[in-house]
Amino acid sequence: MPALPRRTDRHSGHHIVCGDGPLSYRIAEELTTRYGERVTVILPSRRRNHGPQISALSRVRVLEYPELSTQAFTDADVRSARAVAVVWQDDVGNLHAGLRAQELNPDLRLVLAIFNRRLGDHIRMLFPDCTVLSGTAMSAPSFVAAALGEPAPSHVRVQRRTLYVARAGDAPAAAVICGLADEPGGPRLLPPGSGPGYPADLVLAVADGTPRDPLTRRRNPAVALAGMLRRLVWNKFGLLFGVLLSVVGVGFALLSTRYSAHDTLYLGVMDLTGSALTDQHKTGTEKIAQVLLTVDGVAFIPVITAIVVGARLTGRVRKTPRPPGGHVIVVGLGNVGTAVTGQLHDLGFDVVCVDNRPDAPGIGMARQLRLPVVIGDAFREETLRAAHLDTCLALVSVTSLDVVNLETVLTARSLREDLRVVLRLTDDDLAERLEKTTPNTISRSVPYLAAPAFATAMLEHQVLRTIPVGRHVLLIADIQVAGQAGLAGSSIADTEQDGQARVLALAVGGRTTLDWSPRRGHLLAAGDRLVVLATRRGLSRFLLAG
Repeated sequence: MPALPRRTDRHSGHHIVCGDGPLSYRIAEELTTRYGERVTVILPSRRRNHGPQISALSRVRVLEYPELSTQAFTDADVRSARAVAVVWQDDVGNLHAGLRAQELNPDLRLVLAIFNRRLGDHIRMLFPDCTVLSGTAMSAPSFVAAALGEPAPSHVRVQRRTLYVARAGDAPAAAVICGLADEPGGPRLLPPGSGPGYPADLVLAVADGTPRDPLTRRRNPAVALAGMLRRLVWNKFGLLFGVLLSVVGVGFALLSTRYSAHDTLYLGVMDLTGSALTDQHKTGTEKIAQVLLTVDGVAFIPVITAIVVGARLTGRVRKTPRPPGGHVIVVGLGNVGTAVTGQLHDLGFDVVCVDNRPDAPGIGMARQLRLPVVIGDAFREETLRAAHLDTCLALVSVTSLDVVNLETVLTARSLREDLRVVLRLTDDDLAERLEKTTPNTISRSVPYLAAPAFATAMLEHQVLRTIPVGRHVLLIADIQVAGQAGLAGSSIADTEQDGQARVLALAVGGRTTLDWSPRRGHLLAAGDRLVVLATRRGLSRFLLAG
C-alpha cells in the first residue's frame, strides 16, 4: 500500500473537526495539545454534549451551526484548511458533509467516520484523498480481549504480514519483534529479548505459520455431546421424553439377560419400531421386553420427530434459548455492542444479549445468530438473573451512557464478587480510579482508542492499525521521511532510544519493497518510508519531525 501524498505546505493551514461528541473532543484535543495544530470545530451548540469541553481547549475556534451546510464550511474557511474530520452523525450524513466540503476545496483531505465497512470501502472511491475510519471497529477488539482475559486483541494484519500480541514467553524468540512493558504512564517498547530478567510483560511477534493456541475456545467432543443431550432433554417435551427413554432402557436391559449385545440391539430396535413378530413360545422376560418396547415405540418415535422438526423450524429445541454456562453477557446492542457480540460469536463463545429496547440495532443480528436476548434494564437484578449471571464468564456493558454502564457493573458485582466486568466509560479519570478500587474491573473508552488514528490521518500519515494495550493504544503508522531537519540524518536506533517507538520495516528511497529486518544503524534520508509501531507520544515525534 503506497504512502499517502504529502503536501509542501503541511505546516500551514488549519484543521476542521465536525461534531460535539466525545470523539470530536478527543480529536481536537489530540491535534492541539499533542501536535500544536490550529483547529476549528463546527458543532450544534457550545452548551450541549461535549461543547463546553471543546470550547475550553486552547487553539480551538468554535462555530455553532445546526447542520453541516455549505455556509458552515465557508465560515470555517474550508478553502484554506488542510483536513476535515466529519464525526457528526450517521454514515449518510457524514458522506453528505464530505461531498459539500470537497466542492469548496477539491484538494482537501477528508477523514470520515463511517460505521458500515462495505459502504466505507465504496466511499473511498468518491474522493481523491479520503480516509474512512470506524471508532467501533477500532475499539471492539479491545472490549472482546478484556472480556476473555487476553492481554490485547489477538492479531493485526499489516502489509501482508500478521502480527500478534502475546505474553512474554508464549511466542518463539525468533518471531518476537519487540517487547511491550506495561508501565503506569503507558506501554514502553523494548528491543526483542528473553529470559527471567526481561522486563517486558507482553511481546509483539510476527506469525510465521507456527501453530499457537488461538483465542477461540476449543470444544471438548464429550462436553459437546453432553450439551446436546442436555438440550434434547431440557425442552417442552423433556418430561415425556425422559419417561419414554427410561422404558426403552428397561426393555433393552431385559433383553440383555437372554441375548448377546449384538442380538439385544437388533431385537430391541425391531421391537421399538413395531417390526417384531409375536411368538407365544418366548420366555416371560422376552415377552415383557417386547411389549414394553413396542408400546413405548408408538409414543417415543413421534416425540423424537416433534423435537427434531421443531428444532428445524425454529432453530432451537426450547421456546427460549438458554446458555449452557461459561457465556459472556453483552449489555447494549448499539454499534459497539453489536460488533462485540459478533466477534465473540465468531470466536466460538456463547453470548447473551441485554438491551432495554426491542428495536435496538443489534437485535436483528442476535436473532439471526440464535442468541438469547433479554429485554430489560440491565442494572436491575431480575434482568441480570434472566441473563444467567450466576454461570457467565464475564459481563461487558457498552451502552452509550456511562451511568447505565456503571450502575450495571456495580449491580452485577453485588451479585457476584468474582465476576470479570468490562465497561465503557468516557471519563478517563473515573475509569482509572474505578479500576484501582474495584478488583477484576476493566474499563475502555471508544474515543480514547479511536482519536489518535483520526488525528494522525488528518496530518496526512496513514495509520495502518491500532493495538489497544490496557487503557492505552499503540499505533502502527506509515511515515514518509521528509527533507527538513528532524528524522533525516538520524539513525533508526536514535528514534527508539526512549522506548516510545519501534521501526518495524523500512523502504529506502523510492523503493516499494519493505525490509522487515532493517539495520538499526541505518541513517534515514528524505524519501525513506517507515512502518512504525509507536505510542501516541512517540508517534507525535515522528509526525512533527518528518
